Amino acid sequence: MTDTKDFPPADPAGLPGDGKFFQVGNYAPVADELTEYSLPVEGAIPPELDGWYLRNGPNPRQATAHWFTGDGMIHGVRVEDGQAKWYRNRWVRTDSFIEDFPLYNADGSRNLRAAVANTHVVNHAGKTLALVESSLPYEITNELETIGAYDFGGKLVDSMTAHPKICPTTGELHFFGYGNIFEPHVTYHRADANGDLVLSRPLDVKALTMMHDFALTAQHVIFMDLPIVFSLDVAMKGEGDMPYRWDDAYGARLGVMRRDDPFGEVRWFEIDPCYVFHVANAHDTVDGKSIVLQAVRYPELWRNDGGFDADGVLWSWTIDLEAGTVSERQLDDRNIEFPRIDDRLAGLPARYSVSVGDHSWVRHDLPTGEAVEHDLGPGGPGEAVFVPSGSGTAGESNGYYLGYVYDPARDGSDLVILDASDFAGKAVATIHLPQRVPYGFHGNWISA
Repeated sequence: MTDTKDFPPADPAGLPGDGKFFQVGNYAPVADELTEYSLPVEGAIPPELDGWYLRNGPNPRQATAHWFTGDGMIHGVRVEDGQAKWYRNRWVRTDSFIEDFPLYNADGSRNLRAAVANTHVVNHAGKTLALVESSLPYEITNELETIGAYDFGGKLVDSMTAHPKICPTTGELHFFGYGNIFEPHVTYHRADANGDLVLSRPLDVKALTMMHDFALTAQHVIFMDLPIVFSLDVAMKGEGDMPYRWDDAYGARLGVMRRDDPFGEVRWFEIDPCYVFHVANAHDTVDGKSIVLQAVRYPELWRNDGGFDADGVLWSWTIDLEAGTVSERQLDDRNIEFPRIDDRLAGLPARYSVSVGDHSWVRHDLPTGEAVEHDLGPGGPGEAVFVPSGSGTAGESNGYYLGYVYDPARDGSDLVILDASDFAGKAVATIHLPQRVPYGFHGNWISA
């Protein structure tokens, strides 16, 4: 059974454009919002899986100059009792979804409700939030209906990163906002386990940089101040491209803040120039003297435009807090992105991260850099998320990896489920979806 929903007049399938990668193939948007029940399944869905898999990504209703700026659309599958109960896809109805208005006012202040909400979807303290780093989050239901902008009861007067971190020990939500043309360019925030915003503090950075992600450990928060810097010239052209460019003169550094002293000094450590979109994990060493950070590193990016002309590979940085130095090493040479760990180990020593490779999911052993690939055929996978099986104390191999995979043979998509204990083996279940899911960004499993 399928039903469709009306959407504002526009035809995503007929977008004008110049052949950029995000306008063709499985990057191109879909036109319909669907609901379909009782999805066909190949294999057997593990009966212990009970929840929603939701993933966000851009699905523009009109031509856009950059992949990052399309209207956000959530694609979701409800899994229960060994069945795929339904598939839904819905645009996030932000305040600017119907009535467009600019991100910045004439005086340089921000319109924080102007949002495409297209990057991530997270659940904390009973609220499911669709995120993009340039605005306030938007609360949605697990059935993908938009409730509205969420500002923590009026306490958040800043944007919210699309990559907040939930501490598995305290249940706190750590995040930051950036994008202010005037100081402070970056502000760190913390909400307690009940979802109350309890802390906000500005950070002293040299300029407005594109700070997409950050890292959390049991004792520290790590910020990445890297040389993709706001360009007024690009912004003034008004062509819709990302207003950031590589700056050789800016340098690169990691900022370390103690969680137990959030208004204390942020220590900055110089590193070799690079850019990082996504962190895999970070943790304190056993002796407490160092921090290990693992992330996907680009040697440079966006020197002349907002394109992707360099590969990202997995690197590790070790910050020696006593010596005040950082050692850096490449863990592997595979081109990857979207690394994810078992979120129960966020900020703790995790063994595995799983990333999107070339037609595969790649699982890295983080301490060694060794990798195993699960080949997904001629199409392409999206980000994979880990869902633990059974007991909350089960290890990283006791659970499942879930993610959307495009099948070019039928121009459609599947939700693929792998057994984490047999990563390279055959999928335990493949849920066939009623339409393709365009390549997008990030998502999560929300347990029922």
